[in-house]
Amino acid sequence: MVTTSLHILSGKSKPYVMAHRGNRVACPENTLAAFQRALADGADILETDLHLTADGHFVCIHDATVDRTTNGHGRVAEMTLAELKKLSASCGRPNFEAERIPTLSEVAEILPPQVALALELKTDRFLETDVCRALAAELERANVRGHTAVLSFSLPRLRAVQTVAPDIPVGWITIARLWPLPEVQLTGPFWPVLLVNPCFVWIAHRYGQLICPLDPTPDARLGLYRALGCDAVLTDDPEATCKALGRKIHRDAA
Repeated sequence: MVTTSLHILSGKSKPYVMAHRGNRVACPENTLAAFQRALADGADILETDLHLTADGHFVCIHDATVDRTTNGHGRVAEMTLAELKKLSASCGRPNFEAERIPTLSEVAEILPPQVALALELKTDRFLETDVCRALAAELERANVRGHTAVLSFSLPRLRAVQTVAPDIPVGWITIARLWPLPEVQLTGPFWPVLLVNPCFVWIAHRYGQLICPLDPTPDARLGLYRALGCDAVLTDDPEATCKALGRKIHRDAA
């Protein structure tokens, strides 16, 4: 039986749709515009990436630098929140110049009660006990702690969070391992792993885990994921994936 503390997903149709950095097809990735669009598309889970600023704020950006996604240059860890907020996070896309790198609290503010949040920990700062405690406290203040899972390719980062906040589910992303690990609540195997080991999902379910393949363009393989019993699918384009799953899009829900 698959178990997780993300009770808000109970009763929803599987596979859950996890919006990879929001809807990054329609909008610049990891912006409020991308997250709001994903919610309007019908995403069940918002996935984003987490870094820390020089002055200790959690911000949602994938890269360690701002160079690719903003009109600025430099390392996120060496910039204050005020400095980051001066930059456009448009990824060079017209009509999105006003978008900024959002803080975790700003994303939490737009999260509906029935939608989960998946945070990928992008820095070894999350090996620090004080940083993990600060993250758990911020999720508590924002009233989304029970909605949230943390993800990483790094097991040490996940273990650091588990040590200070064992109630927060952790998800391990793996490129090559052909067998799930029992110590996590979610696993994200690179999708070809499921072809090499079709029993991967069954084994993970025996451990009580949710499975979401690492595949941001999943639509051509939705039949495979359903047949294997995957619990969620990751997608760059939640609108297209929801339509491929036969779900109706309600734009007025945003």
